[in-house]
Amino acid sequence: MKKIQIGDFLLSESGSVFIIAELSANHNGSIENAIVTIRAAKRAGADAIKLQTYTADTLTLDAKTDDFMIKQGTIWDGQYLHDLYQEAYTPWEWHKQLFQVASEEGLICFSSPFDKTAVDFLEQLEVPAYKVASLEITDIPLIEYIASKGKPVIISTGIADENDIVLAIEACKKQGNDQIVLLKCTTSYPAPIAEANLVMIKDMSERFGVISGLSDHTLGITAPVVATVFGARVIEKHFITDRSIGGPDASFSLNEKEFTEMVHAVREAEVAIGEINYSLTNKQIKGREFSRSLYVSADAEPGDTITENNMRSVRPGFGMHPKFFEEVLGKKFSQKVQKGQRLTNDLIQN
Repeated sequence: MKKIQIGDFLLSESGSVFIIAELSANHNGSIENAIVTIRAAKRAGADAIKLQTYTADTLTLDAKTDDFMIKQGTIWDGQYLHDLYQEAYTPWEWHKQLFQVASEEGLICFSSPFDKTAVDFLEQLEVPAYKVASLEITDIPLIEYIASKGKPVIISTGIADENDIVLAIEACKKQGNDQIVLLKCTTSYPAPIAEANLVMIKDMSERFGVISGLSDHTLGITAPVVATVFGARVIEKHFITDRSIGGPDASFSLNEKEFTEMVHAVREAEVAIGEINYSLTNKQIKGREFSRSLYVSADAEPGDTITENNMRSVRPGFGMHPKFFEEVLGKKFSQKVQKGQRLTNDLIQN
């Protein structure tokens, strides 16, 4: 069974779901907001808080040409890439303090680096794992560099076809790193629930021999709960204290109340899945007392024939099993019986 250690959390195919609160741009440019959000994520039941480590210049060029304008039907259409990332990024000088706050709260803290300099920076902070964002899955040199650090690598597959996934896994293994988690992801903000395609979670785990999960951009909590039933061992969801503070990712992020409800629902789903086991618990065995069995339904004398008029299959279940109903019909009572008496072998003539 595959197991991956991330901080003090042991991630396994049969263990508890690792729930990540994605901070992303939900600090809206304020370190105070970021700190409050981390503390709220702990209250909401998250296991980890995830940052994004980039600058506008490490992600794109400050170019005001058509190529660099967003125009794909997103909530950010009309903005230039550099402007959006300049608004959304988490200043690197905040990271140390945010990691410290997470540690104080007992939250695992890690990040998505978007270039090698970000990886080097995060190594100084001794991150326990790395996340490869969906749009970076084709950046094989970056994935190789991340994997070379020997930490678990969580990879979102939002824009990936099967070959992209294979190449990303090979990039990790080339560095001797097989601590790989694949997250089903729909790269749309927000993502339509009809495009969640959660059946892929189980298939990715089996097809690629990895632990799998969900990076979710749908609205609400349905997808994470269903994903858990499909075997997701990691759930990542954007988290914000209050959508009214605004920001690039606010509209598709869960607030504290909603995130808390999601965590509760995921934990209930984990328990509800249970295991394949046809044996009965003591409570279920006790419950069988209310099942049907054979009872005398009318007074009868010794030698009277057992018919449907004096024997029935009824609740409770203390008499003979109903499967003997046809076998018993036509036989005779061995002694006097009364209505409501359990039918047992000693009441039947051999």
